[in-house]
Amino acid sequence: MVRYVVPTYARRARGGVDPFTLMQREMENMLENFTRALQPVEGAAETGFFSPVVEAKEDDKGLTIEVDLPGVDPEDVSVELSEGVLTIKAERKMVKDIDEEEKNGVKYHIAERAYGTFLRRLSLPWEADEDKIEASFDKGVLKVFVPRKEEEKKTKKIAVKAA
Repeated sequence: MVRYVVPTYARRARGGVDPFTLMQREMENMLENFTRALQPVEGAAETGFFSPVVEAKEDDKGLTIEVDLPGVDPEDVSVELSEGVLTIKAERKMVKDIDEEEKNGVKYHIAERAYGTFLRRLSLPWEADEDKIEASFDKGVLKVFVPRKEEEKKTKKIAVKAA
């Protein structure tokens, strides 16, 4: 068995966050996105989940996340932040019962809409200013802005003594 020793300076970076933990989170997100793309659309309605498109972009002010949620009521959307993980949950409810309509003589030729629950968790790579998080819902698009917490500049003046 091969053991890798990580130097002390490499264990903590970016304000105390382990760079290997960041890399692991990024790999998990990539795999989640890849497997989501492989799911068949027609199976989404049967499993009770739907997969809307998510876009996350970061700048020096914070992180902006946009989620396409057409057909979802704003009351059926929740956004939470806990221990550095942002959780977005939404539910698209079925308006009509397809089985009941078929009993009444209605025949569907195409039924591709997905209904059910959407849940996405995003690990934040920095500490967020929880009091200033904003979320809005307009025309079926959820927009969440998570600002960075402003770090206090801790500068300590050190007196220089003559020898």
